[in-house]
Amino acid sequence: MTIALGQPAHDRLAERRTDSDWLEKAWAGPDTRVLVVAGTRLHAVDGRLDWISPGDAPDGIRVLLGRMGDGPLSFAVLADKAAGAGDWTPLRPVLAGLEPADAAFAVHAVGLAEWHFAVRNCPRCGALLQSTQSGHVLACPACGRQQFPRTDPAVIMLVTDDDGRALLGRQPVWPEGRWSTLAGFVEPGESIEQAVRREVLEETGVRVGEVRYFGSQPWPLPASLMLGFVGHAESLDIAVDQHEIEDARWFTRDDVRAGTADGSLVLPGGVSISRSLVEHWYGQPLPGHW
Repeated sequence: MTIALGQPAHDRLAERRTDSDWLEKAWAGPDTRVLVVAGTRLHAVDGRLDWISPGDAPDGIRVLLGRMGDGPLSFAVLADKAAGAGDWTPLRPVLAGLEPADAAFAVHAVGLAEWHFAVRNCPRCGALLQSTQSGHVLACPACGRQQFPRTDPAVIMLVTDDDGRALLGRQPVWPEGRWSTLAGFVEPGESIEQAVRREVLEETGVRVGEVRYFGSQPWPLPASLMLGFVGHAESLDIAVDQHEIEDARWFTRDDVRAGTADGSLVLPGGVSISRSLVEHWYGQPLPGHW
């Protein structure tokens, strides 16, 4: 089962991030392209990324993104404000419509932009941090402490029972009919398997035994790495927490087939690892998405 945003992977050229001479020459290359991120927003044209030439790029932090195969060398510029006409949009609304290669660059660029936007001062001495290593390290000029991009591990899981049913939940802010897999953040001192069991128990009251790894997906909204799992239920009674989860139910494959066919069941979009988990359990692609 393919996980969106997991393929393909671009060569990030990390060994070049400290090579200032190479970076300057690469920036001036005839085929080099630039993705501008204003704050944490992208410039979209008809739902697609607007790549521009280095000469048209605004001032900002230059980030080396790398290259996809034999494609053009790609940079990002992290700017404070949007400039020019068109739609400046968060990543989520355009993500599902992007080509896989553009999506890979977009999550890389926006992930760094979210980090730069949130981390401005040294946590040790309070001095203003400076961008180094082509945007991938923030260094303190006062005490020398370095800051690295934050990634928060989050677990997302499809829980099944002995009869092959799948446990799906819904949040109270979602439109009627929308259901998804359960998810939550890993807490300090906790293994990812423990996090799966704790989150399912807290949100639905269902106890999970066996936990098997499924795959992972970057999710820079703002700084998560989604770790997918398949869990096996040791209990069936549901008692939702009424905070994060409004309702949870056991779904058969027939339930899912009928619900997606008549529109009464709305599943996560194809760009989410949640969709991959559901379709892996179901056994084939399903119609309908957010």
